[in-house]
Amino acid sequence: MDEALVIRDARPSDAVGIAKVHVATWQSTYPGLVPDTYLVNLSEAAAAMRWHNAVQAHGPGQGALVAVDAADSVVGFATYGGRRIPVEGYEGEFYALYLLDEAQGQGLGRRLMATMAERLQEGGKRTAVVWCLRDNPARWFYERLGGVRVAERPIRFAGAELVEIAYGWRDLAPLARLSAGPEMR
Repeated sequence: MDEALVIRDARPSDAVGIAKVHVATWQSTYPGLVPDTYLVNLSEAAAAMRWHNAVQAHGPGQGALVAVDAADSVVGFATYGGRRIPVEGYEGEFYALYLLDEAQGQGLGRRLMATMAERLQEGGKRTAVVWCLRDNPARWFYERLGGVRVAERPIRFAGAELVEIAYGWRDLAPLARLSAGPEMR
């Protein structure tokens, strides 16, 4: 793993970098899963405005993280907080986790998940879920980290009928222990 890659709390000044990762990862991950017109029309400028506001909304057990390279450029991000969609027995939720293609395979996804688990625990949450598209091949990542499939639901997104599945962790402590790596700054 590249030791120059660091995970830290997201700042409003990271909004443009987060937006670039957001658009690039959606366009590389979701072709064939969500309508192409949606992907083609993604706007880094619009996403940057949304992310500027979103990274300011944080508190105990809620926030946004970024993975940055030696130049402090965002190569990935993750967001977490209280559960948004009811799944019995789960309190927290991992909202998003995206890494540029070139940043994958270096342990950053695992470290981001572990750091989010730590933060959720600090906010008093002991359990959590993540929702992802059933047909997303990257969903196996969550199983490798101990997530168990706990729910499924149909959704309508950009005019398409899709299915989301939830992976759950009944105890965040083992996941949180995976955060070993360079200290956050």
